[in-house]
Amino acid sequence: MGQQSRLEEILKAGSLEEILGTAVPYPKEIELKGELTRDMVEELSRIKNEPDWMLRHRLKALELFQKLPMPKWVVGVEELDLESLTLYSKPEIGNEVKDWDDLPENIRRTFERLNIPEIEKKFLSGLTAVFDSESVYSNLKAEFEKMGIIMLPMEEAVQKYPDLVKKYFGRVFPAGEHKFSALHHALWSGGVFVYVPKGVRIPFPVEAFFVIGSALEGQFEHTLLVADEGSYIHFIEGCSAPMYKGFSFHDGMVEIYAHKGATVKFTTIQNWSRNVINFNNKRAIIEENAYVEWIEGSIGSKITYTYPSSVLKGEGARTAQYVVSLSNGPFMKDTGAKTWHLAPNTSSKIVSKSISANGGINIYRGLVRILKGARNSTATVSCDSLILDEESRAYTYPHNQSDEPTASIIHEATTGKLGEDKLFYMNSRGISEEEAKSLIVLGFISEILEGLPFEYVEVLKKVIELEFSEVGGVG
Repeated sequence: MGQQSRLEEILKAGSLEEILGTAVPYPKEIELKGELTRDMVEELSRIKNEPDWMLRHRLKALELFQKLPMPKWVVGVEELDLESLTLYSKPEIGNEVKDWDDLPENIRRTFERLNIPEIEKKFLSGLTAVFDSESVYSNLKAEFEKMGIIMLPMEEAVQKYPDLVKKYFGRVFPAGEHKFSALHHALWSGGVFVYVPKGVRIPFPVEAFFVIGSALEGQFEHTLLVADEGSYIHFIEGCSAPMYKGFSFHDGMVEIYAHKGATVKFTTIQNWSRNVINFNNKRAIIEENAYVEWIEGSIGSKITYTYPSSVLKGEGARTAQYVVSLSNGPFMKDTGAKTWHLAPNTSSKIVSKSISANGGINIYRGLVRILKGARNSTATVSCDSLILDEESRAYTYPHNQSDEPTASIIHEATTGKLGEDKLFYMNSRGISEEEAKSLIVLGFISEILEGLPFEYVEVLKKVIELEFSEVGGVG
């Protein structure tokens, strides 16, 4: 099926279920579940044939997880019982493949329904696909391999490039930050390692796509991206899950290290089904005159906690964090962004846009911290909330702190409600209430859509239209 026809099929889907599909059974080679113990972590490390340093890393993280308290900002996850989950699940496929036709039909069709193979052909430099706990497909186009770019499943990178991986792994987002980061480091599996050599610019995006195939599973994929001096990369992260009874748990992590003068764009389109409790730990360290841009789009899931973060370590380092969160129905998004200014002449920009509808709750939790000595640094924060009905809520918890007298922080916040007069005006011009809401939401986030590739914008628009259609919001 051609690219255009498949894209059209997605855009014509009548409900979210038609895009995401329903869960289908598939054979599994290995499952680890039950009480999280040292024996389980050692077994996971043995399955992956890891070097001693990685096993020690996991065991230290397990100790931290067992000692650390539940973070005070975590609410609404009472049903999260780790002992009821499969904490490692390997589908029966052997090793990861480089040809979609080599995947079992059920797994291949999951990615085909989302149009992933066709998007890869058309405009990606490379793609890694993760199903449950393992990378099942990984491919970097040959012309980019010749440029010295490394893109491998995380486990394979640990084996082939141990010194390079060890230099960065867990150094950007350490295990001890909080209980769920410790849990991630103890159980990580799947994900991707990307290294872009000095001065190399990748002309087309690289993508990793994550799928949780069935209920009562935990997914802990790890993405580590290193951009050497003067390099450029745009990395896209997609997440999805079919519909199933019960819930699943995602606790992923992204670590980015941008060396001097490098540019990294990191885009996430999270569209988990409404059965997924989603934690995502994301942080970048940014050296002199480097730039990291986060675009975080949180559409699906039952509950999401994610705060893309930047540490401006070198003079002249810059970052921009764009966060869109849509909470439609009895679901909650706890999102935001965090930035630390450690060096002079650094700058940051946070733009947060949240939409709450049909009883949905959005929470913005942000941090800007400018340390003494970060002379002439600037930070701007814009936090806008759109509430579409009386049952929905939006809360804002910003923390802006500057210890440097020559620095400045600007914070703006707005909250808007959709009034009956606006709906009446649009209805009088032949626009239904559902169409009016989707148009208003798309206009509200248009600033952020401008930075996305065309195919993603079209699919994202369709997902938002479905959210407010008569049959949508069924996830």
